[in-house]
Amino acid sequence: MIDIEYYLVLSAAIFCIGLYGVLVRRHAVLILMSIELMLQAVNINLLAFSTYLIPKTNWDEHLGFIFAIFVITIAAAEVALGLGIVIAMYRNRETVDVTKVNLITG
Repeated sequence: MIDIEYYLVLSAAIFCIGLYGVLVRRHAVLILMSIELMLQAVNINLLAFSTYLIPKTNWDEHLGFIFAIFVITIAAAEVALGLGIVIAMYRNRETVDVTKVNLITG
């Protein structure tokens, strides 16, 4: 069985890649993809801690999986809303570069 440390290192690496993408990228779709990477790193942590640290009782053994499903659902809603905003931004401004979009001026 693989130790929990390997899962935590993988999760930290994926989270750092996502954080780097959010901080460096200017394209709105790439920023959304980086946020998704960060959420998937959280899912890996939830599943690893659920598998290794929660004592196995009737329903507690699936608690991390249940939380991961909630995170996936919230991520899907976030992507749908974010892509809708990106499409509206492209239709109004003809760009998806977040540094060139000023929402205050019409």
